[in-house]
Amino acid sequence: MRSFYYAFRGLLILIRSQKNARIHLFFFLLAICCGFLFKINAIEWSIILLCSGLVIAAEAVNTSIERLADSVHPEHHAGIGESKDIAASAVLITAIAALILGLIIFIPKIFSWTSPN
Repeated sequence: MRSFYYAFRGLLILIRSQKNARIHLFFFLLAICCGFLFKINAIEWSIILLCSGLVIAAEAVNTSIERLADSVHPEHHAGIGESKDIAASAVLITAIAALILGLIIFIPKIFSWTSPN
């Protein structure tokens, strides 16, 4: 039970301290609302949940790497800067993939919803 406490504490720290994590969470909640609105199927739900989870997890790992690096070496260091940039790129890669998959799922549903039958 203690490990769950620390994990949820870390999630709260992430959401409270990282603007980008709040942005990712907003889009995750938006995707959930759209999923209910457009009645997506189980496979589409799985894709949305998996992609969203990966983006938020990547943001958590990125934030963890940045905080650890800043604690170990507070002054500028080229290698640490590159490591932080590479970790940030992982978030970017997962977010772009999630966006593309979200568009693949939702664009046809938006068009069929708005087109006259």
